[in-house]
Amino acid sequence: MGDTNGDTTTPPGGDAPGDEEGSGPDAVRSALNRARAAARERGAVPGALAAGKRRRRPRDDGSRSGAGPDARDPQTVGAALDRLVAERGWGEAVAVGGVIGRWEAVVGAEIAAHCRPETFDDGVLTVRADSTAWATQVRLLTAGLLRRLAEEVGEGTVTKVVVRGPAGPSWRRGPRVAPGSQGPRDTYG
Repeated sequence: MGDTNGDTTTPPGGDAPGDEEGSGPDAVRSALNRARAAARERGAVPGALAAGKRRRRPRDDGSRSGAGPDARDPQTVGAALDRLVAERGWGEAVAVGGVIGRWEAVVGAEIAAHCRPETFDDGVLTVRADSTAWATQVRLLTAGLLRRLAEEVGEGTVTKVVVRGPAGPSWRRGPRVAPGSQGPRDTYG
């Protein structure tokens, strides 16, 4: 099939468009083979980049994440906090802080209404009661309270519970008080 001006050239594929015998998968395969042969004649190597640039192979230095979970993958906040607590050695303090935060659930609503935790130092939990009667009552319940705390935070974390009654008024005023100044009963006389 040619042109009307006498040009009988065929496209580089070999067959003219519309030929019945050059269509289908065999035609595609033969066109690919002809393109490869033409590239070899020009001196091009299949798979090489133009202008002499080399392909870089990915380094396997651990800078990329693989198919499995990795420390560089996104983490949940809970997992990150658990790892931070473990790395810093804050496990005991966090457990005790959790008990203090859930004080009512640990000791019960009635006791929690009348006493609250104040400090925790070296295994000693200090609790402040709102009346002397409740301070006495909580002192009688310290054995059960220690058992309940051991269930919550682990055995040996809280070794002693100190119960204090309500704080009396302080007769001292100001940030600096001279030693030997008047005491609580010396103000009137």
